[in-house]
Amino acid sequence: MTTGAPEGDTLTAEADWAAPLAAGPLDATVVLPGSKSLTNRYLVLAALASERSRLRSPLRSRDTLLMADALRSLGVQIDDVPPDGDATAGSVDDWLVTPPESLRGHVTVDCGLAGTVMRFLPAVAALADGPVRLDGDPQARVRPMGPVVDALRVLGADVADDAGHLPITVNGRGHVPGGSVTMDASASSQFISALLLAGARYDDGVTVHHDGKPVPSEPHILMTVETLRDAGAIVDDSEPNTWRVEPSEINALDVSVEPDLSNAGPFVAAALVVGGTVRVPGWPQHTTQAGDMLREILDTMGADVRLDRSGLTVVGGDELVGIDIDLHDAAELTPTVAALAALASTPSWIRGVAHIRGHETDRLAALTAELGGVGSDVTETEDGLRISPAPLRGGRFRSYHDHRMATAGAIIGLRVPGVHVEDIGTTRKTLPDFVGLWQGMLAGAAPVVLTR
Repeated sequence: MTTGAPEGDTLTAEADWAAPLAAGPLDATVVLPGSKSLTNRYLVLAALASERSRLRSPLRSRDTLLMADALRSLGVQIDDVPPDGDATAGSVDDWLVTPPESLRGHVTVDCGLAGTVMRFLPAVAALADGPVRLDGDPQARVRPMGPVVDALRVLGADVADDAGHLPITVNGRGHVPGGSVTMDASASSQFISALLLAGARYDDGVTVHHDGKPVPSEPHILMTVETLRDAGAIVDDSEPNTWRVEPSEINALDVSVEPDLSNAGPFVAAALVVGGTVRVPGWPQHTTQAGDMLREILDTMGADVRLDRSGLTVVGGDELVGIDIDLHDAAELTPTVAALAALASTPSWIRGVAHIRGHETDRLAALTAELGGVGSDVTETEDGLRISPAPLRGGRFRSYHDHRMATAGAIIGLRVPGVHVEDIGTTRKTLPDFVGLWQGMLAGAAPVVLTR
C-alpha cells in the first residue's frame, strides 16, 4: 500500500471538524446551490457579451466570487438583484452582468485555487487594454498552465509566465488575432474551454486541435460548447478532437443555473452509506454536468435511484458493494466514489484518473494516504486506485486544502466513529455551507435549504 502524500498539512488539530456519525437511516431533502462550472462559464460569457445579462440562482462560493471579482477588476459591472417572478423563500439574489465598452488592463487578478479562474481568465485578459497579472494561492502555483499559455501565444497574445505556472502576466492589446492552434489538453479540459469561451471575440475566431492522450472530463467541454451556443456563438465540434468557434458578437444571457451535481455527491452517497432516503430537488432531466454520472454509480453500488420531475431520489439498499469504473470523464467524483469504495463489502477499481494528480492537490496520493490512515486497504495504481474491504477506524483525515478531500472524510465519518476532518472550511471553495447542509441532512426529514 502506498503511503506517500502531497505536502500541505499545515493546519493544526484545533482546526479539525468532528465528522458526525449518522444515528440511523436518513429521510432528508437537500436543496443544493448552483453549479460552479456553469456559473463561471456564464460569468465569462456575460462579461464578453454585447449587452447586459442576468444569471439566475448563481452559485456564490469562493471560486465563483473570485471569478466575479476578477471580472470586476477588468471593468465588468456585476450587481446583486433580488430574484423576480415566483422565486421561492431563501432564493439567492441574481447577478446582473454589464460588460464594459472595453476590458480594463493594468490590474492584478487573484485566482485563489480556482482552476476555472486561472485557466479561463488569461484568454479573456488578452482582450484588455493593458497588462493583467494573475496569481493565486501557493498551491495554485504548481497547477499546470503551460498548454493554455503556449496556445495563447500561437493565437497572437503576449503572455509572460513562470515556466508554465502562475504567476503570469497577459499584456492585453485590446484584440487577439486568433486562428488555429494545436495543443495537448490531456492534463485538463479547462485548457480547451478557456480558448473556446473567449474565441468568438478574437479577430479570426479560434480553432483548437487536441493532440495527445484523451482529454479528461470531456463533458466539461460539451458544457462550454452548449453555453456558447446559448449565447449565440457558432461552434463546430463535429470533428473528433477539434473545436471551432466563429468570430462573432456574444449575445446577452438570461439563464438559470442548474444545481451543482458533483457537490450533490456526498449527500446522495450518504443514503447508500447509512440507509434511508435523500432527495435532491431540481436535478435536471438533461444536463452536460459530469456529476450526472452519480446516478449510474450509486445504482451500481447498491442504491435505488429514481429521477423524475421533482428531482433525484436515492434510497440506500441492503448492501454497499464495490465498483469497477472508469471515471476519466467525471474525475471530480473520484473522492466521493473512493470513500464509498472504502466502506463497500467487495473490492473496487477506479480507473482513468491519472490527471487528478494535478488538481487542487495530488488527489490519488492524498486519497491513498488518508483512506489508508483510517484503515482502508488502498493501493495507488498508474491511473487510479484499487480499494479492498478492510475494517476502518477513526483518525485525522487531512484535506490538503481540497474541498473534495474534506467531503470524502465526512462520508467516512457517517459510519466510522472518531473521524476528524482537517479544515472543513475548505469546502467553501464550491459549497458555502457544507457543514450546515450536512448537519441538516442528518437531522432527519426537514428540508435543508441553503440561502447564501
